[in-house]
Amino acid sequence: MHFAVNGHLLSPVGGYRQAGVSRYIEQLLRRLLPAAPADQWTVYLPQGVAKDYAQLPNTRLRASRLPTTHPIGRIIWEQCVAPATLLRDRPAVLFCPLNVVPFLAPCPTVVCVHDLAFLRFPELRRPAKRRYLAALTRLSVHRAAHVLTVSEFTRREVIELLGVAPEKVTAVPNGADERIGPVAPGVVDEFRKAKELPEQFLLFLSTLEPRKNLATLLRAYARRREAIGMPLIVAGGKGWLYEPIFELVKELDLGDAVRFVGFVPGDELGLWYNAATAFVYPSLYEGFGLPPLEAMQCGTPVVTSHAASLPEVVGDAALLVEPMSVEDWSEALVRVATDSALRDDLRERGLRQARQFTWERAASGTLAALRAAVRR
Repeated sequence: MHFAVNGHLLSPVGGYRQAGVSRYIEQLLRRLLPAAPADQWTVYLPQGVAKDYAQLPNTRLRASRLPTTHPIGRIIWEQCVAPATLLRDRPAVLFCPLNVVPFLAPCPTVVCVHDLAFLRFPELRRPAKRRYLAALTRLSVHRAAHVLTVSEFTRREVIELLGVAPEKVTAVPNGADERIGPVAPGVVDEFRKAKELPEQFLLFLSTLEPRKNLATLLRAYARRREAIGMPLIVAGGKGWLYEPIFELVKELDLGDAVRFVGFVPGDELGLWYNAATAFVYPSLYEGFGLPPLEAMQCGTPVVTSHAASLPEVVGDAALLVEPMSVEDWSEALVRVATDSALRDDLRERGLRQARQFTWERAASGTLAALRAAVRR
């Protein structure tokens, strides 16, 4: 069978675009294609990333001449170029990893919806992007032969908010990169020295954007800063509407207690998680929530929001906090910073919980959906 994948959201450069969906596509490609050695694959790519996937078996890589790393270029490729390209290549099905399918595709399509934050929290998106996502996602899930989601929570959201028949939507949870895990203490010590990190610190790691709710975390940290007794390090690329975060740090007079380190490349993720005393993640809404899973896989204690899909991911292996309660977050930060027995318990629970989520399972579920779409 011949499968095609729209890989245009793979990012060739570091930054927030290399997080999230770009990592999702990368992880699936590296497992999907070897898992189906008897099948043929065509992967449509932006310029500059083909060299990273040259060793994949039974795969034809097609890089676009359009600047598809830019949203306008990608939209033009999806809706204007892709139909003719698919007609030429004749795949049995096209997998679209984020929300949108080519509406004139001459073959069945399977689309993955990661979250519907643009519908639940429209004020947290720029208006033009919100309108685009709302219109094209709604059309795409009804046009597609099948819809995948990355959690049961998002599956319910797709059914409820977009009116898709339940039997047409399948939840296939993400996995955690097996390259991310516990690291030898000596390696962590060297990393701390290289990055000039303190022995103990709280870590937030994600793209800087409103729904990550960093403002609540900063206010909670400022309220009990002395009792917490360790700095807060904020890692992640600048996404959108992030300016108020830096203004709030000044307003709260947090000074050197909060340190911004910018985008973290994939090969450093495990080291940051391992070096942290605890990982704190106050997000308002997640379709899955990969950072808490990665932290648990490293044995790092996790404090996260009791919101959206996050309880589904962390189970009983994290401290769950009401996302908008500054007081509750303050208490949770003090607890995880000062109670070593609690951290030991969360560490063991987290390692067990993380084993439930693998990219091999994600690839298997995705492949099953692609085959089912062809049968339909």
